[in-house]
Amino acid sequence: MCQKANKATGKSLDFMIHIQEQSTPREVVHMSWLTALPPGGKKSYTKCLVIVDKYSKTSIFLPCHENETDMDTALLIWNIVLSHTGLLQNIISDRDPKFTLVLWTNLHKLLGTKLSFSTAYHSQTDGLEERMIKTLEEMIRRFFSYGLKFESSDGFTHDWCTLIPALQLAYKTFIHPSTGKTPAILEKGWNPKIQVDTFKKDFFDINLTASSFKLFCHKVGHHAPQIMTDSFEYGKKKWDKSYKTPEFRVGDLILASTFNFKNMKGPRKLKYSFARPFSLKACHGKNSVQVELTGELENKHPDFPVNLVKTNTSSYEKLLPLKNETLL
Repeated sequence: MCQKANKATGKSLDFMIHIQEQSTPREVVHMSWLTALPPGGKKSYTKCLVIVDKYSKTSIFLPCHENETDMDTALLIWNIVLSHTGLLQNIISDRDPKFTLVLWTNLHKLLGTKLSFSTAYHSQTDGLEERMIKTLEEMIRRFFSYGLKFESSDGFTHDWCTLIPALQLAYKTFIHPSTGKTPAILEKGWNPKIQVDTFKKDFFDINLTASSFKLFCHKVGHHAPQIMTDSFEYGKKKWDKSYKTPEFRVGDLILASTFNFKNMKGPRKLKYSFARPFSLKACHGKNSVQVELTGELENKHPDFPVNLVKTNTSSYEKLLPLKNETLL
């Protein structure tokens, strides 16, 4: 009973893994939203769609509006992404409504694209790539906060929408820790030239705006690589500190967290943190397990991330019939 009432302590049982390796670019891409951005650009964008190629780690950042529909998202992918990548084989994303509605799912079914969604109660489908998405988001936020709004004396202005192309280009030429190569090398075989020092220094100023733009490119070009280095180091250090490798086997008795069970009777603050022991039916990789739910909980989704279950170490259930957790 104590084990069921106690909260989970210690490091979370999440292991940084990745799905089967791809042999060519653009077979598998990850899509995620970066939200709550300040209005940027002439159209006041407040959202950014982050698309990452699993093989090469090449990323595309697309400014969007908060109220865009699944049709708007599909058109955005069609108009900008598919012309560069061709038809995608697999899209991994969370369960955002734009990625689960009928139009989006049926469209990709017709195109032959497989849609892979995160597991129930957990946004993490692929540990390594999820960490990469978070690192990209941290990198984008740090980079965008660098001179979020700027206006020079001669009228040249920029905001986070203006910064996206420079960040995207810098990321393509940054050596990725997991591959040891730049995304541009893996995708195209060559690195684009980004050295802003190549601007002609002996060219006299014929336009003040051009001079301001040169200064802007120079600052951004030096700032972006440092931001990416800091983000990768911060992300890896934070992950390794907080997680440990889970150890479960089929047939084990485990306790399932009640965190996502909102309809259990009694005061919410007094309910058990974990439901009675269930049999472990299957392991889906190292980050997800399938539980054989029984009784009032059998209609719940049986798949749990490993950080929401724990091994049952008590044998009292065999000796004393404990009170069952009942639902409304």
